Amino acid sequence: MNLKKYIDINCDVGEGMGNESQLFPHISSCNVACGGHAGDKITMQQVVSLAKNHQLRIGAHPSYPDRSNFGRISMSISAKELIITIEEQIHTLMLICEQEQVKLHHIKAHGALYNDIAKDAKLVEIFLEAAEKHKEVLFLYVPVNSVLEQMALERGFMIKREAFADRNYNENYSLVSRKESNAIIFNPQLVCEHLARMVQNKKLITVKGVEKTMEADTYCIHGDTSNALQILVYLSKELPKQNIFIQK
Repeated sequence: MNLKKYIDINCDVGEGMGNESQLFPHISSCNVACGGHAGDKITMQQVVSLAKNHQLRIGAHPSYPDRSNFGRISMSISAKELIITIEEQIHTLMLICEQEQVKLHHIKAHGALYNDIAKDAKLVEIFLEAAEKHKEVLFLYVPVNSVLEQMALERGFMIKREAFADRNYNENYSLVSRKESNAIIFNPQLVCEHLARMVQNKKLITVKGVEKTMEADTYCIHGDTSNALQILVYLSKELPKQNIFIQK
């Protein structure tokens, strides 16, 4: 008997695409850009208000302070500066959530910062210090089998392990670089197959065809992918056929 499975699908939003009203009916969590790589107080307020209407779990999406490169290039920045900017980004969104009378649910790093703290222990120390004051109330969305996952658990953080439904993986669980043509999975059917395999079988097929274990608590579709809406509409239609449902 194939039992129903309920999953969290999250999207990175507030990044200037303006497609949140289309995406939100099809997801359950959102990660709101809070000024580091994109977004300002106006966009944050608009996205939080919309997320509230759709009863989504709302997360802060802090980044290296690098708007010109959309936060997708690693930065050389002092520990003090990085802690300050991460704290400020989270705090700004938290204040907006309070104004909208909703609770912030999680923190998920963006772009190069996300990839760097997946493997760099020194950088993880800095990131966790910046998030320390929120560890009792906010989840961290962390890459599966990452240094961040291990160190966050050791330090008593609440975590949700994240996998990417629209990205290909290497054998070491890192994401295939966006510099490669096969980094992103654009075909909705292939995204669905990739996601369903992770949900139903806890398995991942890497870019080289190697099968790996993949146990995740939340699954990301990038809101800035050109056909993100097409992918999400397809998933909304096809996943229930496999007894997989989005947990609102």
